[in-house]
Formats: sequence, structure tokens, C-alpha cells
Amino acid sequence: MSNTKTGAPDNTPGLAEDQDLGAAGSQLSTAPTEEISHLPSLGVIGWARWFWRQLTSMRVALLLLLLLSLGAIPGSLIPQTGIDETKVAEFRKAHETLAPVYDKLGLFHVYSSVWFSAIYILLFVSLIGCIVPRTWQFVGQLRGRPPGAPRRLTRLPAYTTWRTEAEPEQVRAAALALLKKRRFRAHLAGDAVAAEKGYLREVGNLAFHIALIVMLIAFAWGQLFKSEGNKLIVEGDGFSNTLTQYDDFKSGSLFSQDDLDPFSFTLKNFVGTYEESGPNRGTPRVYKADLAYSVGAYGKDRKATVEVNEPLEIGDSKVYLVSHGYAPVVTVRDGKGNVVYSDAVPLLPLDGNVTSTGAIKVMDGYRDAKGKWDQLGFQAFFLPSYGGSGTAVVSQFPALRNPVLNLEAYHGDLGVNAGLPQSVYQLNKKNLEGFKDSKGAQLRENLKPGETMKLPNGAGSITFEKEVKEWAGFQVARQPGSGWALAGSVAAIFGLAASLFIQRRRVWVRATTGSDGVTVVEMAGLGRSESAKVPEELGDLAGILYEQAPGAPDADADPADSEASPDPQVVPAEGAEK
Repeated sequence: MSNTKTGAPDNTPGLAEDQDLGAAGSQLSTAPTEEISHLPSLGVIGWARWFWRQLTSMRVALLLLLLLSLGAIPGSLIPQTGIDETKVAEFRKAHETLAPVYDKLGLFHVYSSVWFSAIYILLFVSLIGCIVPRTWQFVGQLRGRPPGAPRRLTRLPAYTTWRTEAEPEQVRAAALALLKKRRFRAHLAGDAVAAEKGYLREVGNLAFHIALIVMLIAFAWGQLFKSEGNKLIVEGDGFSNTLTQYDDFKSGSLFSQDDLDPFSFTLKNFVGTYEESGPNRGTPRVYKADLAYSVGAYGKDRKATVEVNEPLEIGDSKVYLVSHGYAPVVTVRDGKGNVVYSDAVPLLPLDGNVTSTGAIKVMDGYRDAKGKWDQLGFQAFFLPSYGGSGTAVVSQFPALRNPVLNLEAYHGDLGVNAGLPQSVYQLNKKNLEGFKDSKGAQLRENLKPGETMKLPNGAGSITFEKEVKEWAGFQVARQPGSGWALAGSVAAIFGLAASLFIQRRRVWVRATTGSDGVTVVEMAGLGRSESAKVPEELGDLAGILYEQAPGAPDADADPADSEASPDPQVVPAEGAEK
């Protein structure tokens, strides 16, 4: 008759206390053994060893990972100098008391601060110090063989036994073939067959931690050598990849101008079409920019089309299409009819229907009606689809259906000679005087293509030409290490899945001759953690082996009932959860 059980009986010590398992229950994991920490011996070496053990423990690694996540929160909530200097300046003005405190804590540059770098480096060292010894230990396990069977297999959590008339050597040979067929690493160890399976669990565990190191290195590399610049280009204009060509540019601390990829391109045409009706009315259907580009100083011209999420890749740089707007062509004349300004003026969108605003600045070459040098400024609003008189100054649709240019005229000092930086899209009215209409109000008119606004007292005019160009905003980015970061994240996911869903377990099959000359077969299984998979797998293996070495009749059994013993089954022991 078979005798089966799982779990230690109530009257026996737990598995962790069983000293008879020896090597059989050891090294099911490469995790370091937790020991009760003692104060280090006096001296520098003792303290250094104690600190290194603490730093390379998994507990400290998890704590540092948590601190790194918490430390990144201020970088998301507080404006950062490396991302938007303007918002940082505005924050300083609005919070005069809080800003100095943030400066001392480095919260305006979190990712390059001393405290964030310290957490980052400590986590990096902790992971390496934890992974290296575990990797060598696992390699040693792979090169070795599964440990032999313990003295008492009955102490293992999954166990079954039966008697058979087959010879012990036959049983062991059949068990060895069966376990190898089931992809166990198996070998004969004395009077038993020792087998082990599930090494991918430790491979996944180590791969997960190595992937974290790869991601940390890739993130640091990307932050140190990254670059990102934006450029607004009107149809027909070009761009060369040099620092002076960018509207704004930011980079990592180790980036140099020599790292810029040598290329240039011209915006030939921008195409944008929109949904005409329905709930998605005004949503872009086609949104692309046609470019002509060349690589290097003497590269041949090539054609390319850039769309949203489909950048142009040149070397290590990617050219993204990030924005779009209109640039109405205007011509400004002085009192004598001389052209002092004629160009397309890019205006910035305010809403989804591309209601746009900006400024037209005439800084040089203008003389008023008296021949005196002066400067002109126009506050401009552009409506690609004007709704008609009496409606608000907003566009009704993003496409060019009924374009109208709304202008306010000013003259005086634009402030461009003060040495202070100012936006080309904003008009500083501090030292400007508005032109007045016949009623004494601020001069303001809506112009359609081809119409002209006359300035009072023969001061000149401004004409909205019939041509309206379009502009596109491009972002040129270099993100070194992004490919490694992606590979690391994918490896981390698969490694974590393997460590969670694969169980490492061992199986032993012992076949010995009993005192009555009949072969006694014992099978036992051990896993790293309590799981129903080990008893189920052991029961399956025992059933197959039982067919090759069927049970022998009991000596005191009725001959009519002793043709065969029932198949061995691994069932929960008394008190175990079913």
C-alpha cells in the first residue's frame, strides 16, 4: 500500500528546523542568508565590512529605490532650471520666501543635486554588490549537480512511498530516464536519484536586477549627454543644426557642441487637413511636413516627410514635428510709401481652431510723417476662419476658410535696444504710444487678404498680403542610451515574470531493498516556497513511475485482493489546507 503526505505532521518540527536535510534543502535560491547583525569589531576594517554588508543587502537596495522614487517627485512638481528657466524665474518672483529654501535644497535642479546623485550612486553600488556574488553563486550551482537525498525523505513537504517487486536498480534507472525526459537535471547519488528543475527562476531574478543596473546607467548617460532644441520654421525657410539656429536649447552637463550631428533641412511645404463635421470636428486628419535635407557640409539633397510620432532620424538625432501655425505675409510702408518691412510673420496658436497671436515689430528704417526716426509695433491676432462681423475675435475652424488679420498699431520705443531679452511674439507697450482713430480710440482694424490699414496723419500703412504661409515647429532631440533603457525595461519585465511564475524545486527517488527482500520506493519533493505545484508534480511523476514499477502485494493481504496496490497519490496531510 502506498503511504503519502504533504507538509510536516503536527508532531514534528518545521522544515526550517530540520537539520537532516543538509545540502538537500540548501541553495534553492541565490539570496544571501539573513543573519542577526552584530556590532562590528573595533577598527576601520570592521566598520567598513559592516557598512558594506548593510549597503549590499536587498533591504537597503529596496529602501534606496523607494528614496529615489520619492526624490523624483519634486522634479515633477517644481519648475526645473534645465527644462524651463522662465517658469523658474516666475516661481522665484511669486515665492520670495520659499525660493531661497528651494535653492539651498537643490529643488530647482533635482536630478543634478548632490542628494539625488548620492541616492543614485548608492543604489547603483548596492545593486552591483548584491548581484555579483549571487551571480557567481548561481554559476557554481549550474556547474555542480543537484544535492543527494536527505536521510529521511519523510520530513519533506511532499512525499509518497510504495513497495514493488522490481529491482532497486531498475527503479532508479526508470526514475532517472523519467526525470530527464521531464527536463530535470538528474543524476544517481548513492541509493537515490537526485533531480532539480526551475533554474530560470534565478535567471529571471538576476536578469531583473541586472536590467535595473542597465536602466540606471542608460538614464544617467542620457541625462549627461542629451540635447534638445526647438525651432519654428516658415515654409520656404531652412535650418542648420548649430546652436545659434535654435529658438531654445537645453542639454546635459557633459554635452558639447561637437556632439551635434551635421545636417540641415528646408521646410518645403506643410499639409494639414481637418475633420469637417461630427464630434471630432477640427481634429487633424493629415498633419505632415515635407522637407529637403542634407547631411554634412556637402551632402546631397534628399526628400523626407515628417509626421507626428514619425520623426526624421539623422545620425543620433531625431527631428520631430511638434506644432503648427500660420504666418500671414505683411508689408509696412512709411509716410512716403517706401517699404520698410515685408515678411511672413509667424503667430502662435491660442486654441484648437488656431486662433493666433503675435507681434509685428519694425525696428529699423522707418520714418514718421515728419521724417523723424521711429519704431512701429503691431499687436496681431490671426483668425484662419473668421465667423463674420459681430462675432468674437476667435477662429471657427483651423483651416484657411475666411482668414482675417486683426491689428492694433503703436509707435515709440520697442525696447529692443535696452539690452534685455524679449520675446519676438510679444509687444512691450511700456514705452509705446497707440495710434488713434477718428474717434480718439485705439486704432484697430480687421484686414482681409489684400486690404491695407492706413496709419493716421500720413504715418504710413500696413498691408495684409494675399499670401498666408504656414509654419511648423520642430524639436531636434538626441537621447543617448534610450535604446539601452528600453532593452533594460523589457528584460526587467521578463525577468520579474520568470522570478514570480517559475518555481525552483527538487525531486528525489530512493529505491532500497527492505528487510523482507521487497524493494521500497520513496519519492519526495521540495520547493523554495509552499506551493501546490510540487505535490501535484510529484504525484504525476509517481503515477508514471508506478506503472513501470507496480506495487507489490502486502504479505498479510487476502490473495483475492492483492493483484495490485492502488496508485500512489500525494494528498494533503492532516490539517493542511485543501
